[in-house]
Amino acid sequence: MMTRKYLAFDIEIATEIPEGEPNWAAYRPLGISCAATFAGDASEPILWHGGRNADDPADRMSRDDAKRLLGHITAMASAGYTILTWNGLGFDFDVLAEEAGAVDECSRHALGHVDMMFHLFCTLGYGVALDRAARGMGLTGKPAGMTGAMVPGLWARGERRAVLDYVAQDARVSLELARECERCGVVRWIARSGKPMEVPLRSGWLTVREALELPLPDTSWMSNPWPRTKFTGWLSAR
Repeated sequence: MMTRKYLAFDIEIATEIPEGEPNWAAYRPLGISCAATFAGDASEPILWHGGRNADDPADRMSRDDAKRLLGHITAMASAGYTILTWNGLGFDFDVLAEEAGAVDECSRHALGHVDMMFHLFCTLGYGVALDRAARGMGLTGKPAGMTGAMVPGLWARGERRAVLDYVAQDARVSLELARECERCGVVRWIARSGKPMEVPLRSGWLTVREALELPLPDTSWMSNPWPRTKFTGWLSAR
């Protein structure tokens, strides 16, 4: 199995979305409170936010801040790193494209990067949560008692160190998960029912462009299956 140099990437949004609201795009522009990138050969993630330092970050990243984050991703990709996310196609790169004003550049990165969740979605016809996959692979998942939906509210209330720790942990988990699944040749996760599930990973993780070439899975048992365009609809012309 091919060994890649990965750069894990994750953002947190600044806008609070009502609990249970499935249409987060209706609340755009969402803003980015902070982000993390974590190179596979680094000891710690790099944290990204507005403001002068991590002790006093701005309410949200400015366009210039978002452009600097995107510039780092572009430089690392040019240096041979494979960008790695969990749902980065349908969320992180979509939001970054708007905040940085760079749809074309983010589209190129989105198609060429490894989105582990999208790989599973193209295989199964449904998504899997990062924390469930981490626990299925025997890894430490998200901090106990915290979810992504809680993060904008925590940030707004000034609990910014907790949010920075949270986004850093998401980047760590993504990187660890990618490596462990490749090492084992399988992706395991815990279904909502509590049942352990798994999918073979015979050829390693696929890029988004490669995952889009997979045959459509049988979703006849689902009442309202998601189309792949739910994740790709924002992309500029391929």
